[in-house]
Amino acid sequence: MPELDLLTICLLLLAGLSAGWVDAVVGGGGLIQLPALLLVPGISPVQALATNKLGSIMGTSTSAITYYRRVQPDLRTAGPMALAALAGAFGGAIGASHIPDQLFKPIILVVLVGVLAWTLLKPNVGTHDDLRWVGNGHKRIAALIGLLIGAYDGLLGPGTGTFLVISLVSALGYSFLPASAIAKIVNFATNLGALLFFVPGGAVIWSLGLGLGAANLVGAYIGARMAVAKGSKFVRIVFVVVVGALIARLAWDVFAG
Repeated sequence: MPELDLLTICLLLLAGLSAGWVDAVVGGGGLIQLPALLLVPGISPVQALATNKLGSIMGTSTSAITYYRRVQPDLRTAGPMALAALAGAFGGAIGASHIPDQLFKPIILVVLVGVLAWTLLKPNVGTHDDLRWVGNGHKRIAALIGLLIGAYDGLLGPGTGTFLVISLVSALGYSFLPASAIAKIVNFATNLGALLFFVPGGAVIWSLGLGLGAANLVGAYIGARMAVAKGSKFVRIVFVVVVGALIARLAWDVFAG
């Protein structure tokens, strides 16, 4: 890979910082960080995806710890969800070099438009906990969500944290703040699952990934503390903005070819 100039390095670090903040609040940081990596001269899509996971796991570990200390998310949900997500991410990473993302972006775009409309039309959704499942049923639904979204994260990645928050709010009935807290624990597991495949394969660019990770870590710490301080209403507002940005980005990719 060619040496990077100072401007490119600064832009990548800024992308990592921004991605860490967004990911800590509501997920979707990969939408910022992965496209930035793909602009690096000489980097392959698989290298970009693998390096993105290294940077992201440093941010998600920081935000997960911060949320755990301050929000104390329900580990009975986060535990089975994270284990299933780790397995799903490992499986998704295996297929990352074989399946073109063009097959997935139009589907994801439609889903996100529906999610944004649903969130805007239901202003009270996610303002308080209203769990829809109990006991083993709750754990099974959580594990299924973790497995499916984990597979997506290993395969493509951008928007994983957002999809986790969507699922925790809509399918399980959490409010936005505890949903974000649980999502960070699960997102850490998905990043780890993907790295368990990518690292032995030599796909990670370590110098680049560690630099991004340091910036991601700072952004994640700031974002998690802001989310905890400001509560579910703030997280909901950021959620709507991030989903809108995801839609705009994916729509550009789909319709601009």
